[in-house]
Amino acid sequence: MARYEDLPYRTCVGIMLLNAAGLVFIGRRAGGIEHVDDAHVWQMPQGGVDPGEDTFQAARRELYEETSIKSVEKLGEVSDWLIYDIPRTVAGRAWKGRYRGQRQKWFALRFTGNENEINVANPGGGHKAEFITWRWEPMQNLPELIVPFKRPVYERVVKEFAGLADK
Repeated sequence: MARYEDLPYRTCVGIMLLNAAGLVFIGRRAGGIEHVDDAHVWQMPQGGVDPGEDTFQAARRELYEETSIKSVEKLGEVSDWLIYDIPRTVAGRAWKGRYRGQRQKWFALRFTGNENEINVANPGGGHKAEFITWRWEPMQNLPELIVPFKRPVYERVVKEFAGLADK
């Protein structure tokens, strides 16, 4: 097995989905070895980028595969790639030990559909459910709801997209 320091980062996208009231979609994770308590099990949709895939298209695909949502418009993106390391204690079990964390391109999208479109129990494309429930949350609350090792990324995403909450 490769040393933790030598492992690459998984290329990924993250989606901050805002409704018309400026609240953000968060889902309660169905599970995950990185969760240490019941308070930090919420996150925004995210997922891997397929080889050769455009990051915005990956964001739309991942959003659909986790929530069934297709009705969106792009509001913005973070220009930098944001990186986080997973704790060493779970690195050998997450992603089959192939990565030390993720490098993420984050997008802000506005949900333009009806909430009946949202289905986390049976998400689009027949994918396994990532979330067991969901809700709309004020943007400023997000960093406190995510697992602690992802908090700096969420703080940066909130800072980058803060002006979109009231538009």
